[in-house]
Amino acid sequence: MREAVEEAGVRGDLLQSIGEYKFKSKTLQDEFSPEGLCKATMFPLLVTEELESWPEQSVRQRSWLTIPEAIQRCRHGWMREALEKGFSKWYADGMISTRKEDD
Repeated sequence: MREAVEEAGVRGDLLQSIGEYKFKSKTLQDEFSPEGLCKATMFPLLVTEELESWPEQSVRQRSWLTIPEAIQRCRHGWMREALEKGFSKWYADGMISTRKEDD
């Protein structure tokens, strides 16, 4: 949630994880992980608020994309895989909804 506010200027509700993915980072190589091995967990966010200003707005531009558009723009294969497999599973499991459940 913190990353969503910092990087995109949005707040919302975190939904169930769509998967964990391992990848190598060139920038996170250190004495504890010389190979730069990392693990990321991807969570969808149901956006409820768009902020007019946010911490990284001078270096990042917010844009709304379809899932296929987002997959095309991913720099890394693991991110494309996460979106493609994660959201495909979401659809198959009937977990995608455009409205909140009644309490």
